[in-house]
Amino acid sequence: MHPNDRSLKSFIDSAESSDFPIQNLPYGAFSTAGDSHVRIGVAIGDFILDLSVVEEAGLLPKIAPSGIFDRPVINEFMALGSAAWSSMRLGISELLRHDNPKLRDDAALRQRALVLRKDAMLHLPVRVAGFSDFYSSREHATNAGIMIRGPENALGANWLHIPIGYNSRASTIVASGTPIHRPMGQIKPPDGPPIFGPCRRLDFELEMAAIVGAPSQMGHRISTEQAQNSIFGFALLNDWSARDIQAWEYVPLGPFLAKAFATTLGQWIVPAEALEPFRVEGPKQDPQPLPYLHQSPKMNYDVDLEVDLRPGGSNNASMLTHTNFKYMYWSTAQQLAHHTSTGCAMSVGDIIGSGTISGPDKSKYGSMLELAWGGKEPITLEGGVKRTFLEDGDVLTMRGWAQGNGYRIGFGECSGEILPVN
Repeated sequence: MHPNDRSLKSFIDSAESSDFPIQNLPYGAFSTAGDSHVRIGVAIGDFILDLSVVEEAGLLPKIAPSGIFDRPVINEFMALGSAAWSSMRLGISELLRHDNPKLRDDAALRQRALVLRKDAMLHLPVRVAGFSDFYSSREHATNAGIMIRGPENALGANWLHIPIGYNSRASTIVASGTPIHRPMGQIKPPDGPPIFGPCRRLDFELEMAAIVGAPSQMGHRISTEQAQNSIFGFALLNDWSARDIQAWEYVPLGPFLAKAFATTLGQWIVPAEALEPFRVEGPKQDPQPLPYLHQSPKMNYDVDLEVDLRPGGSNNASMLTHTNFKYMYWSTAQQLAHHTSTGCAMSVGDIIGSGTISGPDKSKYGSMLELAWGGKEPITLEGGVKRTFLEDGDVLTMRGWAQGNGYRIGFGECSGEILPVN
């Protein structure tokens, strides 16, 4: 039975509202208080299945070198290719089925192999080779353009022809839950010379990360179809942004240090295969892209996304936005195909950031810049607290899920607390 079959049931119970039914099986890196060794597991219900344990017990398909999950990152497994990804997911799914006794009826093995998620510490699950971030939401680009250039020139002349992106820093991608220090930088006040000081307009960017699992060679291009098949999985992504630092530095070469101080990757990598039932057509592209960017229908994904903010000193979080990944004008496949169009090599573990995901109205915007309209329209949170940008002590949390019939494919959380300047 295919791992995506909605009739599948696991011997590990999970509510319909759980992020982690048997149809999901997302990968993550974890340790526990009793075992600090970081290894790879998949989330199932309220548990993590320790893949290193069931691999050692001989219960997984023998398609990988021994100990491939007894490692702190998933890169070596991804490098085996898409056939191995599918075979392993099928094997894990079969092992967790309600009618398979191999693990279900072995109490001693279950004790070692199943870890309560609440008792686990999650780590960055991938060794990030490179990180490129795109600017592919028409709504976000339009909103930002209006604030900078006015409504008549909101979109640049190239925006509807080319997926705009830039190469960012892999070295400052951190795991969900890692605190983020407010950055220092060079800022230009409205009047007077530039100063060096703390960022005053600290922002989040709601994004999805595509994890590249199949490399491409330098000097070779890949098609959108090949790009689609090169993606191992997806995770939540918060590409924190220092708007005031960026406003001064971005001319003429674009974002630099304002986007390089921290990027938070979500807890779990959902296999691309698990999202196949949720592929949808994206917005109509007009003018039609150049031939190398042509794509088959349904290369976007229907994934609901939410962001909430808990102000420093408060126990109450307020929802800032509820949007959807399906709104992206340029698909991940187009982004990746464009990335290789000049012969740029892609590596296992590269991350492609979708760019800020905004929808067609204010309740669906994916950044404080848009929600508070550049600071001119403060957001009122629970208890009457107001925000235009993020303040020290604020905790920002992203969540995402694709809703199926009787189940959901969830991504867990992508969270970070803002700390004062270090």
